[in-house]
Amino acid sequence: MANVIDSTGKVVRDVATPAVLDKDYSEKAHTIFRAVYRELANPRAGTASTKKRDEVSGGGRKPWRQKGTGRARQGSIRSPQWKHGGVVFGPQPRSFVTALNKKERKLAFIAALSDRFRNGAVTVLDASSFAMTKTADFAKLVFGAAKDAKKGPSTLVVVGLNESTADAIHRVARNLRKVGVTDTGALDVKDVLRYERIIFTTAAFDALNASLENGSKK
Repeated sequence: MANVIDSTGKVVRDVATPAVLDKDYSEKAHTIFRAVYRELANPRAGTASTKKRDEVSGGGRKPWRQKGTGRARQGSIRSPQWKHGGVVFGPQPRSFVTALNKKERKLAFIAALSDRFRNGAVTVLDASSFAMTKTADFAKLVFGAAKDAKKGPSTLVVVGLNESTADAIHRVARNLRKVGVTDTGALDVKDVLRYERIIFTTAAFDALNASLENGSKK
């Protein structure tokens, strides 16, 4: 069960946890890890590049003769031990893309979200009458008091796609360091795990239920 609160923070009713989330997925921790690893790795550009000794210009002539100078023998001023020389085992352009099939991605998302529901870290906000214009009022709603906004639990607010109150929620939440706002279309396993608790608007909660029933989420 999850509590439904109004714009004043008062609990008005309860909603049942979606059946697919009301299970113990603790043995799926490695699947969650793989999903988060994929989400963090895939956006990496992989463009870091260094030049090896044969790619650095110059250095074709032996800097000094082999014997008789009292100095260590050198074959090129582009050897790795020289300043401006080549780099040994340096990074080369590569792809960080990691594959994970759709079934595993969905399972990881469900397992992470299930953990939040089972630990009472999910609340539903009835935003139908949401009309806040001040960040302090929103901080009071989320943390109980505006002064607790800096030390309260990190909170993710999930709004519905094209929800009429989404812009207002973004506006009053953007200056709260421990509050993030996203929509149901962008919500992923990384976001679920990053925050200590999640607040869904009723529109977002209904959209989540529909996506889980249709099997379309992630």
